[in-house]
Amino acid sequence: MTDVTWRPDPARATRMGAFIDAAADRGAPFGRGMRDYRTLWEWSVSDVSGFWDAVRVHFDVLGDGFSGPALAVERMPGAVWYPDARVNFAENVLRPARDPQRRDEPAIIDIAEDDASTSLSWRELESWVAVVAARLADAGIRPGDRVAAVLPNVPEAIVGLLAAAAVGAVWSICSPDLAPDAVVARLAQLEPRVLIAFAGYTFNGKWFDRHDQLRTIVEGMPSVEQLIVLESGTDAPVPTRAHETASFPERPRDHVGAVPEYRRIPFDHPLWVLFSSGTTGIPKGIVHGHGGILLEALKGTGLCQDMGPGDTYYVAANTSWMVWNTLVTNLASGATVVTYAGSPTFGHPARQFEIIERAGVTMFGVGAAYLALVEKSGAVPREQWDLCRLRSILSTGSPLPPSTWRWVHDAVKSDVHLGSDSGGTDICSGFVGSNPLSPVHLGESQGPLLGVAVEAWSPDGTRVRGEVGEMVIRRPMPSMPLFLWNDESGTRYRDSYFATFPGVWAQGDWITETARGGFVVHGRSDATLNRHGVRLGTADIYAALQDMPEVADSLVLGIEGPDGAYWMPLFVALAGDTALDADLRDRIASTIRARTSARHVPDEIIACPAIPLTHAGKRIEVPLKKLFTGRALDLRAVRGTLANAEALDWFCDFASRDRPREQA
Repeated sequence: MTDVTWRPDPARATRMGAFIDAAADRGAPFGRGMRDYRTLWEWSVSDVSGFWDAVRVHFDVLGDGFSGPALAVERMPGAVWYPDARVNFAENVLRPARDPQRRDEPAIIDIAEDDASTSLSWRELESWVAVVAARLADAGIRPGDRVAAVLPNVPEAIVGLLAAAAVGAVWSICSPDLAPDAVVARLAQLEPRVLIAFAGYTFNGKWFDRHDQLRTIVEGMPSVEQLIVLESGTDAPVPTRAHETASFPERPRDHVGAVPEYRRIPFDHPLWVLFSSGTTGIPKGIVHGHGGILLEALKGTGLCQDMGPGDTYYVAANTSWMVWNTLVTNLASGATVVTYAGSPTFGHPARQFEIIERAGVTMFGVGAAYLALVEKSGAVPREQWDLCRLRSILSTGSPLPPSTWRWVHDAVKSDVHLGSDSGGTDICSGFVGSNPLSPVHLGESQGPLLGVAVEAWSPDGTRVRGEVGEMVIRRPMPSMPLFLWNDESGTRYRDSYFATFPGVWAQGDWITETARGGFVVHGRSDATLNRHGVRLGTADIYAALQDMPEVADSLVLGIEGPDGAYWMPLFVALAGDTALDADLRDRIASTIRARTSARHVPDEIIACPAIPLTHAGKRIEVPLKKLFTGRALDLRAVRGTLANAEALDWFCDFASRDRPREQA
């Protein structure tokens, strides 16, 4: 089999092709009809300001004050985009609702585990947003105030986000399966005035009552003035210390056509806060802006992923994962989106392909681990469901193994555009990934995304090709964070992205640039866990075990195998003469599950004599991950940083054994 797994159809018109023609008419250095992606990309990173302004013009972004260059000040961090512009993300997302030709087309299709399905038109969606935005305004919510949510992947979550954006409030959301302490550790930082939440939900056929958890969350956030609760399916009251408790406004049945009072705010006004995994301490709040996310959405979904009116996007994303936000960014390009709050494997492993048929999905966003799971189940989706509308699959979350890559074309659809994209919460978008103009090669992303000046660098800052290097971004992107929450000095921001190479973005990913300009992604170079496509924080696991007297200390690792397997062992140093028997293993696992989530439960729990600690008392997660993945590691240098260097010897011996690995 050739290593080319997909080629573009030269007869098919693409939205990127239309953009090229429009850019050529405006003076871009190429002609109409040009279909060489590399030439387009080189222009996008050499004339950064010109490219992004061309995106704005092409998609006719609504707003004021766009005169002058798009990138007024180029520096990292601290780039200044459109300093005089005023824009509103929600106004731009919902513009099809005000188009007589499109307002009655579906914007959201919601599917439940029991297959109950409802459709929400663009006009109905905007009307619902208008009602919720008015509720927020009546509660005194003003630009810059925070609105937080604890919701699954349901239409109300999208409505809440857009309503908050419409009034200029700052949005943040966590999934209800996250433990209350973990929710509070994130959302309480923002001091939200309003909290929107479910008091219960169904997942994998089971009802989960969250009244007690919701009480804990509200008690942990004294800033909350109003709690807005979605129907929970029970009559149990919601105990709360909030000044006011109200029901989430129902979907409007009458007077459809209401329009929110969209407040146009500065281009860099905060839109939402996404949280990092909390690997090394309190999760960092990553703040993105209205204008930057809007431009990135139009470029990413509208050009690179070729999505727009007539398309339908589906991803079964947990709301704590930034991939959930891609539902809203696809709406920004005019596509219909599918919400599904159920288990992605409810009833059978290939459940998501059943949903693809039911909703007529054209692009499927999915974690690589799910595709591998369906492959191992023996399912052949193309024989069970009509996937004729499925045009592309966006695989993300972790590298996609070549065997699974081939399986998709054999068992799902031979001509589907399967791409492996890599990005991050940090920019709420991608760095390398797919485009509709270039062929796909097995095991590679097609190349850098438009506007992303990405390279692989050696530790000394030299660009490398054909070998593993640190992924760096040399020039600004509009969706880079405005700032990190509670980081007034900017120190944490600079340390997070610019400490390795000053003035150059590096967030901790290993990549290899191929001779033809594609990229192979090898995973994180730091200690972040990546379970089922969701990044998890080790700090949450350590916090969960803190009150177990039998566990003196612990360390968890996420180990990517060359075959795509993922092994997540938890090493525990036990107190006194405690033995790691079956009962203790079960109690450790159940404690982690109860205080964080099921995803945080390790694949294996292993007793060790001691956890290697630096003189500052920090666990050496990154060096140990390198040790277990066979990457170069200067053990002498590592020992020099340790307060208990002898503890490293046990891990070196353990890592050298030929141990079985379990795929999470």
